[in-house]
Amino acid sequence: MTERPPHPTRIRRILRVAFAVVASFAVAVLIVVIGVLTTLRLQYTGSPGEADRSRGRDALWLGHAWLDGRKGPADLAALGDRLRTTGVHDVYVHAGPLENDGSLDPARYPQAPWFLAGMRTALPGVRVQAWLGNVVGPADPARPDRLDLSRGPNRDRVVASAAQALDAGFDGVHFDLEPMGDGNTDYLDILGRARDAAHARGAVLSVAAHQIEPAGNLVDLARLGGADRTKWWTPGYFTAIASRVDQIAVMAYDTWMPTRGLFGGYVTRQTELALEHTPERTDLLIGLPFYHDDTIGHHENAERAGTAARAVRIGLDAAGSDRRNFGVALYVDFAATEEDWAAYHREWMRQP
Repeated sequence: MTERPPHPTRIRRILRVAFAVVASFAVAVLIVVIGVLTTLRLQYTGSPGEADRSRGRDALWLGHAWLDGRKGPADLAALGDRLRTTGVHDVYVHAGPLENDGSLDPARYPQAPWFLAGMRTALPGVRVQAWLGNVVGPADPARPDRLDLSRGPNRDRVVASAAQALDAGFDGVHFDLEPMGDGNTDYLDILGRARDAAHARGAVLSVAAHQIEPAGNLVDLARLGGADRTKWWTPGYFTAIASRVDQIAVMAYDTWMPTRGLFGGYVTRQTELALEHTPERTDLLIGLPFYHDDTIGHHENAERAGTAARAVRIGLDAAGSDRRNFGVALYVDFAATEEDWAAYHREWMRQP
């Protein structure tokens, strides 16, 4: 007996139902997106109090030119003049990158003795931390240019590299290992041991942190959808990281926000979340963009230093926080403009 094909009317009914389901889902997603964006925009409103300003605990990322011989005495003198009127307490100077096995080649930082001595003369109250990083990910013959932290010997070498930098005279180590997926326990292992190595030498450990998911379950939704799980960290993982370091700097840029209002609201939200989930003993900094790439993830006209600084102040005010070990971290010296510095002084230092 030959099976009859489905009746055309039945096929049309199935298609209508399927279309209705898809359309309903799309509308629901659109409503959620509009709601989130509206909430973010509303967060960037109000006038922060005058007490919401620099506490003298800010930081600046410095490029590799300071350690490889491209910078000289005149540059160092200019840096001293620049930072002397700011709230910068730490600089993260690029001493890496780490090799793909986690080791650190001393040839990467030949001018470290000169720079460290010069900084201690020009800016004696500023700590100089070695910025160490690499692209991380699982071992893959097609991508040999990555550091696989799941391998124990690699983790051992990362910890040894931190100790090596400290023994070279740096006041601390600043890790920036990306992209770091939420819940990565290999990183927690490294941080715990690197912190012990730093404290044994009277030094500090800091990290550049991914953003915190701005609304609940976004990391889980990304995981279910097979999307990028490294954009955000859950609050629990962020706290686990912050608990293992002396200082944490949230990279509150590359946000994908297309307007200044949305970017400001996003940074305000990141500030509130970070204040809530960072242990009191850990220094907390919010990263501000001092660079001007224009990509899909970083809209240069939206992600402005002044907007971010004002958003941080709004976040502090909304949280009612008088936390003293709080600041902003400026990324990065070699891309910064005079307008960026003026915005920092105006919006964060509260100087004319």
